[in-house]
Amino acid sequence: MAIPNADSVMREESQIFTYISKLVKDPERFSNRIQALYASPHSESHDIVELQDGRFLEGRSRPQQMHDQIIGRVWSLQDVTERQLTEARIRYQASHDLLTNLPNRMMFSDRLSDALFQATQNRSLLAVMFLDLDRFKLINDSLGHAAGDQLLQEVAQRLKDCLRESDMVARWAGDEFTLLLTNLYGIEDATKIAQKILAALRLDYQLEGRTLHVSSSIGIAIYPADGEDGETLLKNADAALYRAKDGGRNGYSFYTSTLNSEATEWLTLENHLHYALERQELMLYYQPQVDVVTGKVIQMEALLRWQHPDIGIVAPGRFIPIAEENGLIVPIGEWVLRTACAQNFAWQSAGLPPVRVGVNLSARQIREPNLLETIERVLQETELHPRYLELEITETIVMKNVDRTCMILDELHQMGVSTAMDDFGTGYSSLGYLKKFPFHTLKIDQSFVRDLNTDPNDKAIVAAIVAMGKVLNLQLVAEGVETQAQKHSLLSLDCEVMQGYLFSRPLPIEAATQLLADQSIK
Repeated sequence: MAIPNADSVMREESQIFTYISKLVKDPERFSNRIQALYASPHSESHDIVELQDGRFLEGRSRPQQMHDQIIGRVWSLQDVTERQLTEARIRYQASHDLLTNLPNRMMFSDRLSDALFQATQNRSLLAVMFLDLDRFKLINDSLGHAAGDQLLQEVAQRLKDCLRESDMVARWAGDEFTLLLTNLYGIEDATKIAQKILAALRLDYQLEGRTLHVSSSIGIAIYPADGEDGETLLKNADAALYRAKDGGRNGYSFYTSTLNSEATEWLTLENHLHYALERQELMLYYQPQVDVVTGKVIQMEALLRWQHPDIGIVAPGRFIPIAEENGLIVPIGEWVLRTACAQNFAWQSAGLPPVRVGVNLSARQIREPNLLETIERVLQETELHPRYLELEITETIVMKNVDRTCMILDELHQMGVSTAMDDFGTGYSSLGYLKKFPFHTLKIDQSFVRDLNTDPNDKAIVAAIVAMGKVLNLQLVAEGVETQAQKHSLLSLDCEVMQGYLFSRPLPIEAATQLLADQSIK
């Protein structure tokens, strides 16, 4: 077989690359990349370039050899626009609030960490502000959620207009916003911006044909006087916000060391939490995952509750962070795992249809060196077969320590324990990372399900996640399903397993047992 004429091949490739260079967004970079490849004949490449019309082109190249002689290069080109846009949407959702298009709390926290590093290096001041709208719930309840959403969007725009280019505003939750002010010369700079914000938010709003007047309250913490890390600054700004509200609302307040009510509550809860296990104050509730096609329960998720004899029910959001910080989450997490596995074995021993039980793993547990030994020991002691246990790990935890998480998931897979990525779509994982993890299940976060029928972006993201899960042979579970409309939309997107109030609230043991006995939820 004759070797192709090298000159003719080079001319043909040159014509092709000349044509493509007219289409790409950055022709100089494209040209430099091609030249670098031909300067290194043995190298392989994988590049994605953006075209001027917004499309994306994936190019792969490797040297072509014949009889140990390189005679040219093999090229493959593919339009990957849809894939790139899908990944971009998922990345955007991970860091932004779709209602207001502001950064979300995760992106804010990352930016705050960077700003604190710079402030330390430059010995400069920065301010963290917590802001919320006064009596927002009254507006939301009286005019409806659509009006409330419209108000939040208008507030977000006014806040952005009040800030400098170097500053940042994020939607924290509900009607709460956080602001980061950098490169301050003194606290008077923060004062001027706070006054500017209050004035801007006091201007009239036109909602649902009505003219409304809305005020706001702001709490301010200054680095380094009020804290040297992001968590402390946010906590102190939040404490200052409550003082602003107590002072009559529609104002701002700086943090002072006397604002320690939150710290006092934290210490009180921490002290009680040390005895919660010993005094048997912790309990598990169970919420079913349902195959809506068959109506059968396929899994019960174990959810931790704390019934304090004096305080009453303590919300997980109040005590779980405390347990994470002081390490109590490790013995508590083992108790949850053991109790859930024992309960599932008891259900099976009573002749109920076998289902998996789902247990959440925290970030602190993932870091424990003996985690796998603990799981194996609990399964042996409770006699539960590993296939009836599923461990859930949030996407954020996964991405914080990719190598260790991957190792743990591999070991669990070998043990026969199922694993699920919880809250998928809210963190920073990519398709490339996801395929490396041996997950069995993806749980679609309820933030996407909530507005599935009103927000085309959410519907597109859910469709993309479902399609991706199918390709990777993963089971999809939609969380937070509360309406028939959400259920039907998810079914139309080929997501058949769901969890949420539409089917059942979290149930105590007796009610959960009865539900399993009935084994039919429509």
